[in-house]
Amino acid sequence: MARVARPALACALACGALGVSACGSSGEPGSENEPETEGITLYSGRIAPLIGPVIDEYEAEADRDVQVRFGDSGALAATLLEEGENSPADVFFTQDAGSIGAIDDAGLLEPLPEDVLAKVPERFRADDGTWVGVSARSRIIAYGSGVEVSELPESPLELVEPEWRGRVGWAPTNASLQGYVTALRQVEGEDVAREWLEGMVANDVQVYDSNVPVRDAIASGEIDVGLINHYYVAEAIEQEGPDYPVEIYFPPDDLGSLVNTTAVGVLASSERKDEALDFIRHLLSRPGQEYFAESSKEYALIDGVEPDPSLPPLAEIPAPEVDLSNLDDVQGTIELMQETGAL
Repeated sequence: MARVARPALACALACGALGVSACGSSGEPGSENEPETEGITLYSGRIAPLIGPVIDEYEAEADRDVQVRFGDSGALAATLLEEGENSPADVFFTQDAGSIGAIDDAGLLEPLPEDVLAKVPERFRADDGTWVGVSARSRIIAYGSGVEVSELPESPLELVEPEWRGRVGWAPTNASLQGYVTALRQVEGEDVAREWLEGMVANDVQVYDSNVPVRDAIASGEIDVGLINHYYVAEAIEQEGPDYPVEIYFPPDDLGSLVNTTAVGVLASSERKDEALDFIRHLLSRPGQEYFAESSKEYALIDGVEPDPSLPPLAEIPAPEVDLSNLDDVQGTIELMQETGAL
């Protein structure tokens, strides 16, 4: 039997008993005689400002509540592994493919139907069809006004050279950088990844707690370049204007412009699989994809949704072919980063 909860009570349950930091529902409160149908529980590695509006849109369209537990993608993956079949989660929405891959390896995801998988190119979905990408992002080198394009290396691996000492910023706790290191381990090998991490630390790379401070440090002249995702710069250019003093460079060599994806899947233990699939279909609908392309400047994955005018088409990014289903050893990456002093 479906449970029923008033909006205020649903939010209290989500934020209290489930340890949820925020709730997706933001509609007008109903009267005591007008309960709202409770829907899915979403574990989200994407922060509330980025996905709140698309959740609100779904709630209004489906007349269904979404209870959200926000957190770091890796931490939520660890929680799901601990909860196992007893998890209250119906859907897991991650910042990167690696975090959801760990859940997939544990057999906790339900295979998705063909109509959902077919919406997204094969490179942006699980080999076994248990998760699908929602939006894509490229790793880039962001650079400031004091740097000429001709100075920039063709690969991030070259940032260990003496001329870049103390001039580079990164956010080692961020899932996107960890995903890059995981890909580096998979494609180039453990030794190459270790050598690069040790070289960056020895070259006095500047450490920030997330990508936005890296971008802002470039803008202020504190550092010259930074390793971040493309959309942080695109967002700032839209907000500040074309004279914003940070630009995007897509490194052509090695894994320099690695394209990763946010990812979503349905928990096999969910008792609301149909509703969970409805939510995923909404994320992959034209309005849902346009929202990510317009609001956060990510790349939509369905056909017919163009990227922000300031960005090249996804197909033109010099990105390596990497099987995103193989980027699931995030724990191994974290251990390597700790061993090398990067974390």
